[in-house]
Amino acid sequence: MLSGLTIRGRCLLAAAVASAICSLVLDERDLLRVAVFLAALPLLAAALAARGGTGLTARRELEPWRTEVDTPTTVRLWLSSRSSMPVGATELTDGVPNTLGGDAYRVLDRSPGRSGTVVEYAIHAELRGVHRIGPLRCRSGDPFGFSAFDRELLTTTRLTVVPRVFELTGLPAGFGTGSGDSGSGSTRTGGEPDDSTVREYRQGDDIRRVHWKTTARRDELMVRTEERPERGGTTVLLDQRAAAHRGVNKHSSLEWAISAAASICSHLYDNNRRLRLVGAGGEPIPGEDRRSGRLEIETDEALLLEALAALQPSGRRDLTGGADPARGQDLVAVLGRTSLTGADELASLRPAGARSLALLLNVAGWNTDGRGDGQSAVARRLRGAGWTVTTVDGPTTRIPHVWESLCEQTASPDIARMDR
Repeated sequence: MLSGLTIRGRCLLAAAVASAICSLVLDERDLLRVAVFLAALPLLAAALAARGGTGLTARRELEPWRTEVDTPTTVRLWLSSRSSMPVGATELTDGVPNTLGGDAYRVLDRSPGRSGTVVEYAIHAELRGVHRIGPLRCRSGDPFGFSAFDRELLTTTRLTVVPRVFELTGLPAGFGTGSGDSGSGSTRTGGEPDDSTVREYRQGDDIRRVHWKTTARRDELMVRTEERPERGGTTVLLDQRAAAHRGVNKHSSLEWAISAAASICSHLYDNNRRLRLVGAGGEPIPGEDRRSGRLEIETDEALLLEALAALQPSGRRDLTGGADPARGQDLVAVLGRTSLTGADELASLRPAGARSLALLLNVAGWNTDGRGDGQSAVARRLRGAGWTVTTVDGPTTRIPHVWESLCEQTASPDIARMDR
């Protein structure tokens, strides 16, 4: 309890001790009574403040709990007190990361009481990520300012800031309807599945996966393998290699690329396309590609955006990992700085006739010194391999315009590259 005394309380207690010593030296009983009063006042105030502060409870609410970059979030703190003991001003400090503006401070002039009170403040997130709001600490004391006690009222609450998603229009000609390992298969007349989608029953297989028509035709128990969707699959490749990007924080080419990938994926989901999101080396982005069957579109998109919110730059040097990142599906690649060797390898790994599109970032446009080499040679190499390529020359290039350029080029292959 003594540790909670403020400077004022400690000075009053020191005065009480001095008065007590003087009363003994001078043999003055009245001075002793003053000493007792001076000592009792801060100690009693500290005891009441310690008891009164323990009844304070809080609840935190984020609206929304998942938000886009540059979109504000409102934090509400619901406070109430079960104690009827009088307390002085209560200082509240809610921990907020520096990237979101730093800690939030509020002062309650009086106890919230049993009816409670609401404290609000806003957070403006300028950078994607998974952040922790809190803990909430309070510093409360007695009305005279003799004591103050620090307590933790709440732990942390998760705030997910996802990349900004732009509204896109149109689709590349014939895109997402081709074949691939996970693409659409040709359906047989009468609704019969292709033999490649079934196999012999094995011990431990789920009986619900038995395909009875094929079983009857072959006179042996057959089960379905992974279902092929009605439409072909699409893979979105996000080049998140640290060495392939320039710029810092929200002004980096990596953040532009992540926002572009998020917008493309969201647009494909809206158009009922099945897709995979992979990073450099063809590794699935966490949160995606976890299913054996098809989930609801909204659920898939939410998992993907949360995965992109937490995505960190990769230390990989190679782009492909030695295999076609799209597994034969149609491919949309959002590429950072790419060497001619990397472009040759990526193009050579794609099967003949597979649709391939690329957003090629000229990351020199994100350099603070404005210097760097362009990617015109890489763009020509990919176009020579049959790719549709649009280059992005700087952070001011709008993602919807780049997507529109890709769609126009697939509709009219002779359209020249549009520099934006």
